[in-house]
Amino acid sequence: MSELILRAAETERGSLKLIGIRVLCPPDQYLAEIPRAINLFTERLTEIKGAVNPDRLVGAFKVEEDSPEEDGYWIGIEVKEFIGVPDGMFSLEIPPQKYASIRHKGPNDEIGNSYRELHSWIEEKGYNRLKNEWHLEIHHSWENIEDLDIELLDTIA
Repeated sequence: MSELILRAAETERGSLKLIGIRVLCPPDQYLAEIPRAINLFTERLTEIKGAVNPDRLVGAFKVEEDSPEEDGYWIGIEVKEFIGVPDGMFSLEIPPQKYASIRHKGPNDEIGNSYRELHSWIEEKGYNRLKNEWHLEIHHSWENIEDLDIELLDTIA
């Protein structure tokens, strides 16, 4: 059973520079593919220069992408500057945005429940989800998919 932290809130974040890898698969496979990608990515963390916090992974995605290049899920770490992107990795800059935020603590397969709670809160507060903007998942703990700690950030206006 997930330990959903029900303190949904509005928050603003400045721009983020990320270096990492992209996951692209059918929608029903992301639940399995993202943890695999995280494992592959964490084995390569030492290749990235200028990490702001290498103990915190950042996932980024658009619910409704504007182009095929924006499709998928990006998992990376924040860097101060783009100083050489390792082979097979990407650089992605997320602009400053306003988010609705909630913390998910629990199994990977229950993250959908946390998103439903967040989306209900967004609707209740009268915000609009900006589905074609970058949404974030800040991974504070990812080693055990049965005990994740992820801050879910949905872009809002």
